[in-house]
This record gives sequence, structure tokens and C-alpha cells, in this order.
Amino acid sequence: MTSQPRSAPQGEAPPQTDPAAPILLFDSGVGGLTVLDEVRKLLPDAPIIYASDNAGLPYGSKTEAQVAARVSGLLGRMTERYHPRLVCIACNTASTIALGMVREVLEVPIVGTVPAIKPAAAMTKTGVIGLLGTEATIRQAYVDRLEHEFAADKLLLRYGAPSLVEAAEAKLRGEPFDCAAITEAAEALRAMPGGDRIDTVVLACTHFPLLHEELSRAFGPEVTFVHGAQGIARQIARLTAGQEWSRQVLDRALFTGRGNVLEAYRAMLARYGLLGVERF
Repeated sequence: MTSQPRSAPQGEAPPQTDPAAPILLFDSGVGGLTVLDEVRKLLPDAPIIYASDNAGLPYGSKTEAQVAARVSGLLGRMTERYHPRLVCIACNTASTIALGMVREVLEVPIVGTVPAIKPAAAMTKTGVIGLLGTEATIRQAYVDRLEHEFAADKLLLRYGAPSLVEAAEAKLRGEPFDCAAITEAAEALRAMPGGDRIDTVVLACTHFPLLHEELSRAFGPEVTFVHGAQGIARQIARLTAGQEWSRQVLDRALFTGRGNVLEAYRAMLARYGLLGVERF
């Protein structure tokens, strides 16, 4: 799910990419760090800016119009300021709602994040797949199309679990969080008709892989979890193949929120190689 770079006029060489131009990863919170982790494995020398719109968190409870306007506006301003070579919307909710709009207004390659229904359909043995996402993601027509194209002969059970977003955020801040919401999500999917046969669960929010250990306990060892971080990283690597990299400044994280959030996340961000922390 990417846009292609705009081609140069006939007879002209394509523009050279500035080796210091970063990859911009954007999410509503810190869930996109699961994507960053995979990008680091493939592109260890790539300069990174990680942008967290924590002032707008959570996206899952907002209307489609609110999400589309917010994401396209923020990414427009960030692209003007930081001149990234590529933008990754590392958020399922933002991608399923705003990806088309962002591609229309930005003149850089865009990589989106969509629920990993296709690989889940290939993996399931029982034919029953659970999908955990935000309330906004699970109701999107985009998800309907993915189901129709790749899982028409499967049973896809969807559950909106917005409370898992805050649980993941709290976990990364090193704060206690309520595991009851995780148990509730597992039980809700299991309680749906056919839910007792779920053997594969799509984590349709980049926050949710941060709770893999807790989700595994709630669902049991017979369930496999699928998310798109590795595929997103591979797509980013393909779109930047052959480009030069030069990290001239510290990789950094941007936060749109105020308060003490920067200090709360600083130690955790350093573990992901984000040594600079700024407000946007």
C-alpha cells in the first residue's frame, strides 16, 4: 500500500535524494514503534523521525472527518519542515481513513498500514479469524474490501478494543495497566458465533503488538497473532532501495501534546534509538 514517487519529465534525470533526508514515521501515539523496530532491522543507517500525535490520541473514537483533517494537516506541516524522503503512516486507523487524502496532497512516497487480513487468511487452519482494532478501524469499508478480497471463504470476527491502546501506552511508560481489558477483548471474540474456533488473530492497531505477551496469555497458546510491521518495513526498504543514507543529526521523536509526556517516554524512546525528543 504505497504511492510511487513522481517521475521526472521526459529527458531529465530523476532528482537525487538527500542522504540526510529522514524517513518520517507517524502514529497517534507510540504504537508505530513496532514498525520502527522492523525498519531498523532492514535499514539500520536510515535517519528516522518518529512523530506521535499524542494530543489527538485516541483516533479510534474520532469521526472519519476529524481523523482525515488532522492527519493530512499535520503531515503536510511536518513534510514542509523536515523534508522526509518517505512518509509512513504507522497507524491502521489513520491509514484506513486518511491514506487517500494524504497521497493527494503530499509529493513524497507514502506507505500506509492496513489490517493483515491477507496473511491471516493464508495461515488459519480452522477458517475463523479474529480481528482486534480500534472502533474506527473495524467499521471501515477498506476492511470490508480486504475481507471480500482475501477472506471471503473465512469467518472474520471483528472487535473494537480502544482500551488496549492506553494499556500499550502505559506499558511503554513503565506504568501499571489494567489487564482486564485484554481479557475482555479475548472473551468478546470467543463469545461470538464461531469464536471458539479462532486460531488466528489480526492485530489491526500498531499499539497491540506491544501487548503480545498479555494477549497470548488471554487467548491461549493455540492462537497465532498477525500484524503488518514486517511487511511495512519491507515496503519501505523497496521504495528506498539504492538510496544513500547519512545520519547527520540524532534520530528523534516529535510529540504534539504538552505536559510531562516527553519525560515519561524519554527512556523508552532511547531504547528505540530515538535520542532526541521535541514538541511539534
